[in-house]
Amino acid sequence: MPGMTQTDEIRESHGTILCKACGLCCTGYLFSWVKLRSAELVPSQALGLNVILSDPRQRGFSQPCPVWQGQCTIYTSPHYPHACRTYKCKLLREVLDENIPLPKALPVVQQAKELIHELEALLPDSPNINFRERLVAHMEYLEGSARRENADLEFQRKARALLTFYEKHFGVKDLVNNPEEE
Repeated sequence: MPGMTQTDEIRESHGTILCKACGLCCTGYLFSWVKLRSAELVPSQALGLNVILSDPRQRGFSQPCPVWQGQCTIYTSPHYPHACRTYKCKLLREVLDENIPLPKALPVVQQAKELIHELEALLPDSPNINFRERLVAHMEYLEGSARRENADLEFQRKARALLTFYEKHFGVKDLVNNPEEE
């Protein structure tokens, strides 16, 4: 790219590799929705995003992103949402700033996916496809429940471990964050 040094291009390339390997911000694992600017609502709907129009405080699109197919299929679109273009999780910022080398960042993504997979297996069936929303609902159910079975305690332990992992590596502070706050 014009104006970029070779070091800048390598950093950007490492960031792209990390994002393509990860996708947690697109798949509903980190966020339940993504905020859109007013001018992006109609074009985003045309791209196939599930745009939320009913609540002005939550105008955006729901996660998981329906155009995510193992990687973003609208990345090069002129209507690619601003929030998607500008969002950088803590791990990505660390790679771009060369504080963490890519070979050390990729296993972090893999570990996050393993923690998520373990929790997904423990979640009850639900028509809701968003992992975060299902996780929060189940955690709230268990907190309000009088029963304390070993399986419930194991689930809560793993959920807390994932929450800690999200905060430490991705900068996501809790499971009900607004993506705009990141």
